[in-house]
Amino acid sequence: MSKQVIPLVADDLSRFTRLLARQLTDAEAAPSHLSLMNMLARAAGFRNVQHLRAAHRARARLAAAPVAETVDDRLVERALAQFDGAGRLRQWPSRRAVQDLSLWALWARLPAGATLHERAVNALLRTEHLFEDPATLRRHLLGLGLLARDPAGTAYRRREARPPAEARALIRHLERRRGNAQARPRRSGAHPHCPHR
Repeated sequence: MSKQVIPLVADDLSRFTRLLARQLTDAEAAPSHLSLMNMLARAAGFRNVQHLRAAHRARARLAAAPVAETVDDRLVERALAQFDGAGRLRQWPSRRAVQDLSLWALWARLPAGATLHERAVNALLRTEHLFEDPATLRRHLLGLGLLARDPAGTAYRRREARPPAEARALIRHLERRRGNAQARPRRSGAHPHCPHR
């Protein structure tokens, strides 16, 4: 049976040596192989050699784990270009993929778990875009399954779902953009934009 190689890394050689020397001084006799391994592990910050071995195995498993999902950065960039400095959608995108991604960004601005009347949905969408067509946005949100409407057609509710990787990236960029826009000092005479939370 082959022996497992367990790497030992000490962040600070001086501290490591001091802790090891203290343990060796406290030992009544020359330590056995296992005792010395435990001393070395403790000097490196572990409880014992088993703890060091378990930490090494966990690190190896994490390193072998599948890479995080990839993001189409170009698509995110295209969608981000459709939003102004305050994070509002400037125009209805011409490409379907960019439209869908932009709708996810609007979905993120809808309150989770709330039932809204059509007028409230329209008012909220008006604060999130600049081309004065909340009805189109509402219909597309419904079509993409991001918004649900009651049978009477008067009440709407955001459908909870995990956004795709590109949508999560776009939402993060837009939140940062909104935060930066709110942090900037206003020019005199300018009216602040108050995004719905």
